[in-house]
Amino acid sequence: MMTYPWWKRLGKEVKLTWVIAEKDIRLYYAKPPILMSGILLPFVLFLTWSVGRNQPISTLVPGLVAITVFFTASSVGPVIIPWEKTARTFERFLTAPLSLTTVLLGKTLAGMVFGMGVALVALLIGRVAFGVQVTNWIMFVLGLPLAAGSSSALGVLFSTLPRRDMSSVMMLSMIVRWPLLFISGLFIPLTALGDWGQKLAWISPLTFTTDFFYGAMGNSSYYAAWLDLGMLTVFWGIFLWAGLRLHELGREKGI
Repeated sequence: MMTYPWWKRLGKEVKLTWVIAEKDIRLYYAKPPILMSGILLPFVLFLTWSVGRNQPISTLVPGLVAITVFFTASSVGPVIIPWEKTARTFERFLTAPLSLTTVLLGKTLAGMVFGMGVALVALLIGRVAFGVQVTNWIMFVLGLPLAAGSSSALGVLFSTLPRRDMSSVMMLSMIVRWPLLFISGLFIPLTALGDWGQKLAWISPLTFTTDFFYGAMGNSSYYAAWLDLGMLTVFWGIFLWAGLRLHELGREKGI
């Protein structure tokens, strides 16, 4: 039996990951559930939150980018995987010479690209309409993929619900995402949350996404940038690992 060097195997897995992501991008980005929960919802949330607030635009636009990344990237997995399970196409991946890890990484990459793309549109709107600028492009370029990737991995984790209908998965994702939104320091500053609120904020990836974008766009941040980046990396790893394990358990039970 022929064995390949590890770098060739890695290159093959990376290529297959992108093939899966590209297929999802082409087929699912224009689906109404993704457009509604991934694009319309974050902008409606931003308008609802920002109207009437006596705050400078420079502090509002980073919040728009953070909300967009979080909701857009995490909306892809809960739509695509249940959709494919219902159509029995997800099982075809598992019978092909593909590892489950590669499949889930492809799904995560599709959500990550979607979240980054829509977030850049939000940033462009802030730049053209309000003159808001990124003051640290190096940190922004490092943080945007991590923020989108961790949010997308959370969406893939939602898809492990042992139900095939998309509505149940989307309902679960909303039940989880809303509390994460309110403890993230976006609506209420972390300094005003108190001791318990600040401790709870650590369980939300949006906390570090919001804080990071505040710092990268010229505002004061609560945590150091390296801590924000590190925590987003940790969340990404935890969500991917948990999603992989739950999908494996589902396969063993025939779900």
